Amino acid sequence: MVNYQENQKDISLKIKKARRLVILSCEIVVLNLLSILPVTAATEEPVLSVVYGQENANQWKGISDRLQTIGVKYCVISLNDVKNGADWGDRRVLFLPNVETLTPTQAIALEEWMSKGGRLIASGPVGSLSSPGVRQLLRSLLGGYWGFSLNGTEQIQAAKTKIPEWANQTGLFGKVRGGVVIPNNMSAESPAVWNSKDNPAAVVTTERSTFLGWRWGTDTASAAELDNAWLKTTLNRYLTALAPSNRAKKIAGGSQSCSTTVAAVPSAQGGRGAGGQGSRGVEGQRGSSSLSSPGKTATGPIPRPLPMVKPPSSQEAIDQLEQAVRLDVAPNSNEPIDNNQAIALQQELENLIGRVESAHLAVLADAANVGETISGEKQFSGHLNTPQSVKEKPIQLASTKLGALAISKDQALAQARLIAKNLPQLIAQKNYALARQQWLLAKTTLWQQFPVDRKLAQPEIRAVWLDRGTIVRAGSKAGLAQIFDRLAQAGINTVFFETVNAGYTIYPSQVAKEQNPLIRGWNPLEEAVKLAHERDMELHAWVWTFAAGNQRHNEILNLNPNYPGPVLAAHPDWANYDNLGNMIPVGQGKPFFDPANPEVRQYLLKLYEEIVTKYNVDGLQLDYIRYPFQDPSAGRTYGYGKAARAQFQKLTGVDPVNISPSQADLWRKWTKFRTEQVDSFVAQVSQQLRQKQPNLILSVAVFPLPELERIQKIQQNWETWARQGDVDLIVPMTYALDTSRFQRLAQPWIASKQLGATLLVPGIRLLSLPTIGAFDQLQLVRDLPVSGYALFAAENFSNDLQKIFSSTQGRIQSTTSEPIPHRQPFQTAAIRYTALQREWKFVFQNDQRQRPSQKISDFNNQAEVLRSALNQLAASPSTSKLLVARASLTRFQSQFRVLMSQEIKSNSYQVKVWENRLVTIERLLHYGERRVQLRPL
Repeated sequence: MVNYQENQKDISLKIKKARRLVILSCEIVVLNLLSILPVTAATEEPVLSVVYGQENANQWKGISDRLQTIGVKYCVISLNDVKNGADWGDRRVLFLPNVETLTPTQAIALEEWMSKGGRLIASGPVGSLSSPGVRQLLRSLLGGYWGFSLNGTEQIQAAKTKIPEWANQTGLFGKVRGGVVIPNNMSAESPAVWNSKDNPAAVVTTERSTFLGWRWGTDTASAAELDNAWLKTTLNRYLTALAPSNRAKKIAGGSQSCSTTVAAVPSAQGGRGAGGQGSRGVEGQRGSSSLSSPGKTATGPIPRPLPMVKPPSSQEAIDQLEQAVRLDVAPNSNEPIDNNQAIALQQELENLIGRVESAHLAVLADAANVGETISGEKQFSGHLNTPQSVKEKPIQLASTKLGALAISKDQALAQARLIAKNLPQLIAQKNYALARQQWLLAKTTLWQQFPVDRKLAQPEIRAVWLDRGTIVRAGSKAGLAQIFDRLAQAGINTVFFETVNAGYTIYPSQVAKEQNPLIRGWNPLEEAVKLAHERDMELHAWVWTFAAGNQRHNEILNLNPNYPGPVLAAHPDWANYDNLGNMIPVGQGKPFFDPANPEVRQYLLKLYEEIVTKYNVDGLQLDYIRYPFQDPSAGRTYGYGKAARAQFQKLTGVDPVNISPSQADLWRKWTKFRTEQVDSFVAQVSQQLRQKQPNLILSVAVFPLPELERIQKIQQNWETWARQGDVDLIVPMTYALDTSRFQRLAQPWIASKQLGATLLVPGIRLLSLPTIGAFDQLQLVRDLPVSGYALFAAENFSNDLQKIFSSTQGRIQSTTSEPIPHRQPFQTAAIRYTALQREWKFVFQNDQRQRPSQKISDFNNQAEVLRSALNQLAASPSTSKLLVARASLTRFQSQFRVLMSQEIKSNSYQVKVWENRLVTIERLLHYGERRVQLRPL
């Protein structure tokens, strides 16, 4: 027993010693991070990587001196060496000081690196000289963007809403020369603001990034003590937020190479010192200089002339289309603004003012209808007073969630109107930089005024593409159910479910060669149909039509990049080729079927028939219903499959391989031949599948190029499909990174008279699109004469977006479900018209101006006649009721501008919105006539 007790005492003593040793080690690590111990006392590996590039080379001495003072060991990454995610290194935190140009490849690699747990600190106008797509991606990663530079030195101070982990630190606040950082998503916070008008953000931080609004490491911008305080605090935040066991963990897959060689950094005159030559050594390797200079840790490589990297043009044709209509506003650029640009800037600002007001009117009218008043909403269009007879309830604006500029809606609108009014004068005075800065300020402030916590949407098509990658990651019915729960809560009512991709089916097929190898042991399509219907959602099978494979998918499956997909591998005669004999066109990544091949057509028809008969899908969407992109003027053409060549030669006596665009008549025939292959297949799919499933909704995902250009480049003539009634929904991929571009892409097709009774549903791409930017595009859709939208894709459907959608368009508990326009067009028309009447009633009741009572009475009487006709048609559709409804609508539309003469003067945008919504009702009646089985009487 004595020996036992002695042993226990000995063990206890050892444990105590070990504990003290562990505590001492932890204290050394923490104290070293806080620069309390000299750097020579630290023995741990670097936890920080610092990026060196051409743009911060002249600032590197100041940057490295500050880093040396802080005493944290770090690796140096040469920006020129970054080609993929691994090149950003395996250290937990990355510092990007004052780097204004990143290539698309580097930005995508950064996103990949951060998705694995990396934390980013950036300073200065990061990425501001990069391409638009890169800037948008950086906004998402950083939670904000550099808005504009301040004219002089300003005081940085703590934000009113103090964040404890920042506010309690010393040395963070002082005089700095920098710029305004605009928060970009709802998780972004501003721990520090500028002591200037409206207190704009000086620092924006999120869980995974911090953005400092000045050029860190430069004496002209800030004092070294302030720079050091911010970097230490930020590093401490990201490292101590981790569990102690995880702080030393590195980023999986990151390069282990770490340049820790001490190199003398050139002076401002560009002199060189001895040391490293810019290559990153093996991790842990030390050069002799590090022994002779123990006070230093790592510096950048010796600056040398770096080549200017021109961002590669996107290989994705949809990106090239978006670039063609770009409206970029660089905040500090003093480049001349021509007359057309000036008009575009002013018009976009006025349109944004209109969209903000339109959204608020929808909220106010709906609230008044249920006996609720929104507090803080004092005016509409400068003439409306909020009714005081009902209970007030505060509204949450986007700015409340973003935690950014504290400014009321009325102040924001007044400020934006003044800026829009003054823009021509600033441009006439050639004050281009200030004009751009003012424009961006107005846009940002207006974006933050959107109401984001009240229902404002009417019945509409709310579709989302549910992509293969998201389905694969779901992994099971339970995982898929979580996705459908989120979408249903957000008010999504139509899901385009990726069913055929790169030649693989997502389900076990009796027709297709192979189910997607990434799906194991379950049938996603079968489960998705059940999950959608249980939540009152429609599920449409989304299929790749003529695209037969995908090189990117081959990488995921570890296959040969040139593998053409399982179907073409089994049937090489079904393949299509370009004029050089390539199955995959140069610069593109997908082989295509030959649409002229009867066996291809029969295979696809049999496959689609299996989908719509075996599974209870509500619709089928044809994607890649075209040829690959071509440029005949550059000698790049496509369509020379075995069957196509034989058929065309039989028709004309000429092998199409032997003709060129210079042979006008033959080339016209060749283009028409290929276009007709696609046209006839769409018609065949429509006829054959509707015989099997009469209620099937057929949609097509298409390019919004001008018709003649589209036929020359991809042989896609979707106006013909619409006019002939072969399809129900045209879904143009009107993808753009801002609302003005989106409108310029979508507007020609929304206004088109060439679509017959087919409904048009614009597509919105969520990738790199700010949350409020997406909301703004949706508001534009609601203000235009269309019946809904489609979001690409579920993979990019963020939590922030889901929260806003749940509030503004989500499900309301009721006994009846909301109609979907393509399924119940007459009911949709009636409900949407009732919402219009609520808005008119709200305006008339709360307008301070006096109107003749007789005029209001006449308006209400005509409006009631139309309401009655639409309700009767919705309740019991018949040919006679449709005729009455149409006649009532036409009569009302013809008088609408007369009845709204006063509103046109004060708010022409809103009157146009109302006219657009009447056109939407007109189109729903036209569509319903074709889709709904009408009784003769």
